[in-house]
Amino acid sequence: MSSDKSKSLADGDLQVIPAPERPKPALPPLPPAVGSKALVEYAPPAPVEEEEDLEVKLRRIIDHVPVRVSNTSGSSAGSGSGDFHQYRQMRRKEQDRLVRMDVDYQRRKEMTEFNMRREERMKAAEERTTKKRLKRQKKKQRKKEKKMRVNAGGEKEQQKEESSDDDGDSENGEDVVVN
Repeated sequence: MSSDKSKSLADGDLQVIPAPERPKPALPPLPPAVGSKALVEYAPPAPVEEEEDLEVKLRRIIDHVPVRVSNTSGSSAGSGSGDFHQYRQMRRKEQDRLVRMDVDYQRRKEMTEFNMRREERMKAAEERTTKKRLKRQKKKQRKKEKKMRVNAGGEKEQQKEESSDDDGDSENGEDVVVN
């Protein structure tokens, strides 16, 4: 039997050996290509979600936005008398398109800067408002506590006066008899 093994290995046949267990990757590997005799299969790196979104957007743009090619020059050598005017018209349109893109970019940039500054101002105003609100509440609480202390002190004094009145002393010096 061992002679059969050495004979088959000598002929160039491949031998199957079980590989040790490996931890499974997050994504399952792609199945090997049919009829492939490669020892190592290429697996493209897993795309990041953000990159994948950009690729999807780019593909959609490429698929749905038509490519306009107008007034192309012919394949014949030399140019006619009208080609210069066509060139000037195409150049003017392209320059206008670039200017519009720049204006749009500047407008968007200004809007984002404005919104950032506005957000910062609103945040600062909210902080000031909160601080002042707390200050007002503390002042109101102190005033309330002071009023409670005065009332509590006043009630004690009134109780003392009432207790002295109950002893039978009157203001005019006569004794009052209590039954």
